[in-house]
Amino acid sequence: MRLQREICETLAAGFLGRPGSLGRKIFAEGHVFSCRRFCCGRRTMAENAKKLAGYAAVDNHVQNNHAVGVGSGTTVVYAVDRLAERVRQEKLNIVCVPTSFQARQLILQNGLTLTDLDRHPELDVAIDGADEVDVDLNLIKGGGGCLTQEKIVAGCAKRFIVIADYRKDSNTLGQQWKRGVPVEVIPMAHVPVAKEIERRFGGVAELRMAVSKAGPVVTDNSNFILDWKFDREHNWKEVNTAIKMIPGVVETGLFIGMAARVYFGMQDGSVKIKDSPHH
Repeated sequence: MRLQREICETLAAGFLGRPGSLGRKIFAEGHVFSCRRFCCGRRTMAENAKKLAGYAAVDNHVQNNHAVGVGSGTTVVYAVDRLAERVRQEKLNIVCVPTSFQARQLILQNGLTLTDLDRHPELDVAIDGADEVDVDLNLIKGGGGCLTQEKIVAGCAKRFIVIADYRKDSNTLGQQWKRGVPVEVIPMAHVPVAKEIERRFGGVAELRMAVSKAGPVVTDNSNFILDWKFDREHNWKEVNTAIKMIPGVVETGLFIGMAARVYFGMQDGSVKIKDSPHH
């Protein structure tokens, strides 16, 4: 109860631009519901923004007889919903390549046709989310731990389309995303890789620990993840290449020059589109 009270006080004070005493006044007057409604309203706004982005990407980039790469994460759920809807309504012939166990389950649960890169090594389009997007459409991905398969699928697509809500739109990487760059590593190498990243590039590389199990997060590829919390701006193309050359590194969550277009669902119900100058 004390924690809930503190959260409400903080939100009320921050939202109204007044000191914490006003938050206490709001709480004391019995407006806890207003605080909760404010929290729920922000979540609803973000979810609506995700839906807008997902629907726009599917409507603009998926056509009949396409092989589609299906990304992972919360925003992709809406894209798959729209894809399944269009397949039913328009009788589209679509096959889908997943980027994770979650994506595979989404494809099957929505009655879409599952395939793989053995049968479809070249995809017409891949649609995926991002943790952060900078002004040059460089991405940080891997907050959900699926970065390696996501990058493989994106690399096999003629066009890689990114969907996100307004919170992911940044000028520089690290401006809003504070959890660092994910790096997938072979388990036996996680300590030396972490030390080498810190030595060469600064910051802190931490082993990602699981929430509902003892020990570290284990990827779909049976590897570990380091979250490298960098402390300054870098030449991301050079850093990405350098980290990948460290023995034991499988892949990084830096997607450099890969996205052709990004759809951002906005707070006002619009969709902001950014195109890469390189595609």
